[in-house]
Amino acid sequence: MTDRPLTLMAVHAHPDDEATGTGGILARYAAEGIRTVLVTCTDGGCGDGPGGVKPGEPGHDPAAVAQMRRRELAASCDVLKISDLEMLDYADSGMIGWPSNDAPGSFWRTPVEEGAARLAELMRHYRPDVVVTYDENGFYGHPDHIQAHRITMAALEMTELTPKVYWTTMPRSAMQRFGETMREFGEDMPEPDPAEAAAMAEIGLPDEEISTWVDTTAFSGQKFDALAAHASQGENIFFLKMGKERFGELMGVETFVRVKDATGADVPENDLFAGLR
Repeated sequence: MTDRPLTLMAVHAHPDDEATGTGGILARYAAEGIRTVLVTCTDGGCGDGPGGVKPGEPGHDPAAVAQMRRRELAASCDVLKISDLEMLDYADSGMIGWPSNDAPGSFWRTPVEEGAARLAELMRHYRPDVVVTYDENGFYGHPDHIQAHRITMAALEMTELTPKVYWTTMPRSAMQRFGETMREFGEDMPEPDPAEAAAMAEIGLPDEEISTWVDTTAFSGQKFDALAAHASQGENIFFLKMGKERFGELMGVETFVRVKDATGADVPENDLFAGLR
């Protein structure tokens, strides 16, 4: 036993990702006295600029967007009571197929070994007991999410650490409810084409394949406020449209797949730190 606090490290791609998939656990475990470390891999420069201006449109300045999003990320961390924020500051690669995927300095173009070595340094410093990131497909195929997964798994191999490791996911039953809610709030949402619909159907996992269900209902208000802190991206954050009460009903549980474990804790589990305390 040591005096070192239990530590959670979440590795995310962009400013605002910390709130969407893990805002509940970050707030919950901070409230329980666990050290929460957020690693954000990119600067978010491919996000919307002031007035909703999109990348590639006149007036979109990636450097200015990155600075704005850095301020929003700091505000989100304050809301979630995150102990430590580390930014790798790679250039945002944008969505799949965008020219920015191949821009010099983009996260997508960065050799995995380089990003992993930097992340491994942080892991050795913080010595996390639990590490959370995305699955091999970055949950929905975003290049930066995929790269965050790759460098996280490679960094773990570079260290002597044996944390519990989790990938974020969503139960298919919840995905169905999300679809219904999006139709309810999205007045003119077009029907996806068959290929897009098929790809969407593959997001998440059957309920029985999910190892870890963490109740974060009591912290859904903080999660909503953390998302709202990323005001410049509000057009892209669908969840803000539903209001806090409805948001809490829909987003009160965060789910994960446990992929590495040295504790022998039984699954399914309801605590990322099961077997550690």
